[in-house]
Amino acid sequence: MDKEKLQSILNEMEVKKVPQMILTDPAAIFYLTGKWFQPGERLLALYLNINGEAKLVINKLFPQNENLDVDLVWYDDTEDAVEILSRFIENGKVGIDKTWQAGFLLHLQELKKECIYCNGSIIVDHVRMIKNKKEQELMRRASAANDQVMEKLIPLVAKGYTETELNAIVKNLYKESGHQDVSFDPITAYGKSGADPHHVTDDTKGKKGDSVVLDIGGILGDYCSDMTRTVFLGEVSERAKEIYEVVKEAQLRGIKAARPGNRMCDVDLACRNYIEEKGFGKYFTHRTGHSIGIEDHEYGDVSSVNTEIIKPGQCFSIEPGIYIQEEEIGVRIEDIVLITEDGCEVLNHVTKDLIVVPLNE
Repeated sequence: MDKEKLQSILNEMEVKKVPQMILTDPAAIFYLTGKWFQPGERLLALYLNINGEAKLVINKLFPQNENLDVDLVWYDDTEDAVEILSRFIENGKVGIDKTWQAGFLLHLQELKKECIYCNGSIIVDHVRMIKNKKEQELMRRASAANDQVMEKLIPLVAKGYTETELNAIVKNLYKESGHQDVSFDPITAYGKSGADPHHVTDDTKGKKGDSVVLDIGGILGDYCSDMTRTVFLGEVSERAKEIYEVVKEAQLRGIKAARPGNRMCDVDLACRNYIEEKGFGKYFTHRTGHSIGIEDHEYGDVSSVNTEIIKPGQCFSIEPGIYIQEEEIGVRIEDIVLITEDGCEVLNHVTKDLIVVPLNE
């Protein structure tokens, strides 16, 4: 167990007056143990108590040869895993992961009727939001590697590939560059597809003048990257150029607002207000960003309703966009920022200057 991270969670439990907690989310368990588990339908639960007690209830199907620095409590498929877990739980308040399967929770509630159950995920989520020095370096490395994949990808949009073919090429680029996997299914969207913010990849091919939205990310060292660039095929219209420059300026304003003491909503509004000022407000249809780390989307979004104060160590995306379906134009620009003591560090370095990729004619 990572002692520093564990102590941070125990401290937060005390602040929130939650004396004990059950972690079942594989990402949260990895955060503390450094080990990924994929238990499927079987129970996996890390019990934490503010007195320092920690026990990992785990099925014998998942033998451990390494020292996880936590007491392991084994069970097999003939035993009642929830009943075994319940033996450690004291009467009173207990935090539960928001992702825990209802079947397990309902059984625990039957066994421990005296307990008061609450959402404990917010405790771990708040701790995970602040990346320590090691995590910050892992985020830098992941984003730098993502930059390299994007640089290789941009020239390929003019090779006549369908979106599906280009999507497969992106995944192979991550594999070739030593990534563990993609952090989400890549978005490779031409023209009208790019005007749909989360278009599902299909067999569309690009045509001259299309905007091409490239939203990609990988997993390196167990930490995620995420970045979007929009380029144009062969030529760019004055209208598309105008839209691109509005999105670019909005994103730069969002980056400027990403600093300690400001609120997450201040970053969103820095982008949104400028886009509205330029007359494109109704075409910016999503929040400005999301937190990122072990998972591509973590707790703490960059939206107009999130009033939480920004703190050093946070990592999140800034990705405004304009999507006009009737004109078949979609533009999004995204970077990951790391909050520093007096501002933010932009972790992506691929140019945001407008790029027209020559067609092979």
